[in-house]
Amino acid sequence: MPDNFHIEQIFNDQNYKGVPAFEGYSPVEIHAILYETFNQSSPIQLNTLTESDYKKIPLLNQIKFLIEIVDSQGELKLTSKGYLPPKIVKNLYNQGFLKDYFIDSGISKLSKELDSVIVTLSRILLEISGIVKKRKNKLSLTKKGKKLSKNNYKLLKHIFSVFGSKFNWSYFDLFGEDNIGQMGFGFTLILLSKYGNNKQLDTFYADKYFNAFPMLINYSIKSSYETPESHAFDSYSIRSFDRFLDYFGLINIEQEKKWDADKYISKTDLFDSLISCTPHIHIDSFRDIRA
Repeated sequence: MPDNFHIEQIFNDQNYKGVPAFEGYSPVEIHAILYETFNQSSPIQLNTLTESDYKKIPLLNQIKFLIEIVDSQGELKLTSKGYLPPKIVKNLYNQGFLKDYFIDSGISKLSKELDSVIVTLSRILLEISGIVKKRKNKLSLTKKGKKLSKNNYKLLKHIFSVFGSKFNWSYFDLFGEDNIGQMGFGFTLILLSKYGNNKQLDTFYADKYFNAFPMLINYSIKSSYETPESHAFDSYSIRSFDRFLDYFGLINIEQEKKWDADKYISKTDLFDSLISCTPHIHIDSFRDIRA
């Protein structure tokens, strides 16, 4: 019968062994991917880009433009309900960093902040990231915001991290208050790094995501016209691809403009420039490090 030392050793070894459902990563590595996504302990790192590459990131540049507006005014007065003034909304949207199909096609009209998800998103990210502060219904830059705005790498890393871990991904959809897509967003980055060179159906990634985190399907709200699996897959796809990675210019989405059209995903060159994913570290390597 093994003694307590050997029982503990076996338990520790299991934590460092690769798991097929985790694309070969160990429980220890998955913990870092989930909760310390871009820390030194994580297999995922964000790289420094060239200035020309930073200009290819739509959401970053939209946020930078809004920062400039706030900075130039000293204090930006919001509407009585706490939204950006219509003039600012139109100015920001008309820069063309991010586009809305319904607005551009004339289906809906842009007259206020709530007409544009992407404009509202930028304001919310500025607020919850601590780049701006709101006092007496006015926005102004914080010291932290002024410092970050002068460094594209630090600003992008901060915005990307806040979007991934702090912003509520269910805010703009009707899929329900759950963590689908947001929990383990780093795992989606791992998947794209590994498989994104070729076009893949969004369901290809959803399959692998829910294979790693099957319990999330149980949290998907019940729908009268979809199975829990189908509902969860749609939630994952829209949140992860349409309303996250595409905003940063990290993926290509190919899909016809009809509700039941197949959606194909591939990573951009910018993805590989920005994101580095190291493979699973074998348990013997951990032993060497700990020794």
